[in-house]
This record gives sequence, C-alpha cells and structure tokens, in this order.
Amino acid sequence: MAQPKQPPRNTLKKIFRYFIQGMIILAPIGITIYALYWLFEKVDGILRPYVNIPGLGFVLIIIFVILVGWISSNFLMGSAITFFDHLMDRTPGIKFIYSSTKDFFEAFAGEKRKFNRSVLANVFAEDVWIVGFLTDEEMEKFELGADKVAVYVPQAYNFAGQLYILPRAKVRKIDKISAGEAMKYAVTGGVVDFDEEKKETME
Repeated sequence: MAQPKQPPRNTLKKIFRYFIQGMIILAPIGITIYALYWLFEKVDGILRPYVNIPGLGFVLIIIFVILVGWISSNFLMGSAITFFDHLMDRTPGIKFIYSSTKDFFEAFAGEKRKFNRSVLANVFAEDVWIVGFLTDEEMEKFELGADKVAVYVPQAYNFAGQLYILPRAKVRKIDKISAGEAMKYAVTGGVVDFDEEKKETME
C-alpha cells in the first residue's frame, strides 16, 4: 500500500510563517476592538436599568463628564468643586480612596501630570539603564537629602511598575523622544520602531 506523501518541510514553514503574520496583523485589531467594546458595555451598562436604548447611556455619561469638566473651569462652580474636594479629603474612610483615585488620574491627565518627564535610570549596575519617569524631586520628606529623586519604572506588558529613589547623578533626562513614546517603549519591551511610525505618520 502506497504511503501518503508528506508535505514538504518548506511548505509547512511557509504556512506557519503566514499564520504568525496573520496573528501579528489581526491580534492588535481584535484586542483593540474587544477593549473598546468592553469599555462601551461597562459605561453603557451604568444607565441600562433606566435607559433601554443601546448606546444612549454611553452618550449621556460622556456628555455628563464633559459637562462636569466645563463647569469646573467656571470660577464660581470651580470654587464649589474645590470645596467638595477639600471635604472629601477630610472625610475619614473616604479620604484614602478618593485621594488615591484622584492622584492616579491627575498623574496621567491632570494639571499635575507626573508621567511627562521621561528619564533613563541607572538602577542595577553601572552600565544598565532602564526607562522611567521622574515623579518627585523632593526627597527631604524621607530625610534622604536634596540629591535624591523618585523614578517610576513601568513594567513591560503590564499595568504594574516599581518606584525607585535614586541619586540625581544616576538619572538622565530623555530629550529625543516624547514622554508618550517613552512610555510606549517601556511597556512594549522596547519593540517599538519610532522611525517606522514617523514614516507612516508622514505618509
């Protein structure tokens, strides 16, 4: 009985390469669509018991957030929001949750942004540098002296990170790329090709 022919090894390699290439193209698209869908469902679901029209709850919440931002820019209403802010900061039990959440969002998008000063930090060895963000330049509160600074180092493919307190001499400012690009470089494990991205943007 004749044995069935085995596909050539080169053919299998090509099929596998095409599969990997397809995954590289489709995985980011699929994950992005899923993340947006998940966010939409979560936000829209807040008002779903009261609003039966799909998507209307999402639109109403977005409008409400924008309205609060606009009101807070008004002097009189801004003063009222500031008073509420101080009240929450002085309420036992609520203070920790409220202030921590507020500081987290302000660190990324508020007027007190902390992750906008990207640096190279020398942490582990003389010639080993990691990408981080200078978050605090006053370490006297910890009695460490004025020559120490705080550097937050995000982890690759993770929302976690580490905070290091280092001598100023072991921290170098990054000037050639933006803070956003530095964050992207750090969390992707350094696989971002900035030259390629700039070419695509120019095209």
